[in-house]
Amino acid sequence: MEWFNNLTPAEKTYFIIAVIASVFLVIQIIMMLFSLGGGDFDMDDVFDGDADTDGGLSIFTVKSLTAFFALGGWCGFVSQTFMKDNIWAPILIAFATGCVALFGVAFAMRGIAKMQCSGNLVKSNIVGNTATVYVSIPENRSGRGKITLTAQGKYMEIDAVTDGERIPVDSTVEITEYSADFAVVKKVN
Repeated sequence: MEWFNNLTPAEKTYFIIAVIASVFLVIQIIMMLFSLGGGDFDMDDVFDGDADTDGGLSIFTVKSLTAFFALGGWCGFVSQTFMKDNIWAPILIAFATGCVALFGVAFAMRGIAKMQCSGNLVKSNIVGNTATVYVSIPENRSGRGKITLTAQGKYMEIDAVTDGERIPVDSTVEITEYSADFAVVKKVN
């Protein structure tokens, strides 16, 4: 405790900010590692009521602000320790390194968000594609068959119906429409 009492008021301020922010940073890392609470609470949740889901750059999030204060606090503390006579240089160093941390975390979170994929089938993307009949398709929507195709980067099997005559196995078909859970196809000659 004597060590802390020997610090200057500026050093004490930087040290307290750095320790508190570092504790919050460690808590956030633990929450992210163990998926506790999602670990994705952002300030835009507070102000807008919804999270940024378009992969945009969210600068003022809890993660980035915590990194700003943690890195800025430690760099300010160290620089103030070496520059006891100068008050402005440590402030500028703390602010600059804090900004680097703030934008670094913001860009990292943006990159991570862009890597996410819902995995849902976008119906409009498969209309017009060709597929192969896997299970024959009965005529005039009297039953369902199955088709296989590669769409959106993955191999899939979809139920299919036709408005024409029966389509046998291994025939090539074109998807003309996609309904709730099946595709409407026509035979390709």
